[in-house]
Amino acid sequence: MSKLCPITGKRPRSGHTVSHANNKSKRRFNPNLVSKRVWNPEEKRWIRMRISTKALKTLDKKGWVR
Repeated sequence: MSKLCPITGKRPRSGHTVSHANNKSKRRFNPNLVSKRVWNPEEKRWIRMRISTKALKTLDKKGWVR
């Protein structure tokens, strides 16, 4: 299963974990994805999607998630 939000396009980013001694090691910042049923008004049916919490907040604001 990919770590990609189909609505916002968020995907894993790379960066560093920095210790107290300022040693840097590579790490990944994964998007916060959740499984959610989303109502599709055009097809009048529920769709199960794996979306980011930012997209969930946006869809909830527009009234698509119940």
